[in-house]
Amino acid sequence: MSLPVSDPPQAPVERPLLVLLPGMDGTGLMFEPFVKALGSFKARVVRYPEGLTSYAACLHFARVQLPRGRPYLLLGESFSGPVAMALAVEQPEGLVGLVLCGTFARNPRPGLAWAVTLLGLLPGRLPLALLRYLLLGRWATPALMDLAQTLAPQVPAATLKGRLRSVVTVDQTPLLGRIQVPTLALVAAQDRLVPPAATDWLRSHLPNLDVVRLQGPHWLLQTRPDAAVQAIAAFLDRLPKPRPVTLETPVAVEADGGQ
Repeated sequence: MSLPVSDPPQAPVERPLLVLLPGMDGTGLMFEPFVKALGSFKARVVRYPEGLTSYAACLHFARVQLPRGRPYLLLGESFSGPVAMALAVEQPEGLVGLVLCGTFARNPRPGLAWAVTLLGLLPGRLPLALLRYLLLGRWATPALMDLAQTLAPQVPAATLKGRLRSVVTVDQTPLLGRIQVPTLALVAAQDRLVPPAATDWLRSHLPNLDVVRLQGPHWLLQTRPDAAVQAIAAFLDRLPKPRPVTLETPVAVEADGGQ
C-alpha cells in the first residue's frame, strides 16, 4: 500500500523591503512609530544630510541609497513625494511599487507662494504648539510630542527654510505620466498642510492611482501606523504576482549507432 506523498511545506514569501524617504526634517526620526508597526516588512530609512535642501540634491542622495539585488517598495512622505516620483520614473531595478503619503507633485498651497519672501522672518525653531496643531491635531500623544521635541533641535532653521523654498517651486507633473509601477496614495482625512486638491491633482495625472483615505493628521504614519501598514500590505497583495520561472525539460538525444 503506497502512502500519498505530501508536498513539502512552502516557505513564507518575504515582503519586499520598504525604503522610506522622510518628511521635511530629513532625519527619518519620526518614522519610529511606523517602523515599529511594520511586522513582516523590513525597512530602510533614508536620512538627508542637513545641507541638502534642493530636490535635485535630495534625489541624487536618495538614488544611491536604493537597494540592489532585491525587490522593494519606495515610500515618499510629504516633502519626499517629489523625490520618490522622480526615482520611480527612472525605473530602478527591483522597484515593485510606489507609496505616496501625505504628499504632492507640485506646491500644495499655490496661493501662499508669495509668502516665500517672508521665510527669512521665521523663527529659528517652530514652536511645539504650532507643530502639534499642523502635524498632529487631536492625535497628539505625550510620546509623539516627546519625539517631536527631540526632533526640533536636530534640524537647522536654514535647512527647513531651504526645503520650504524647494516645495514652493517644485512641479513634478510632467513626470507623473511616465511612472510605470503601481502607485498607492495614503491620504490623511484631517491633513492641515496638504489639502485634498493635491491628491485630486495626482489622481488626474495618474489615472490608475490607488487612493486610501485614513482618518488622521498630516503625520499619518506616526499617528495611524497600524492602519498605514495594513493599507500598504493590502496594496502589495493586489499587485500582479511575478510569473514562476518554468524550466524546459531537456530533450534526450540518442547517439547514432552508425546503422
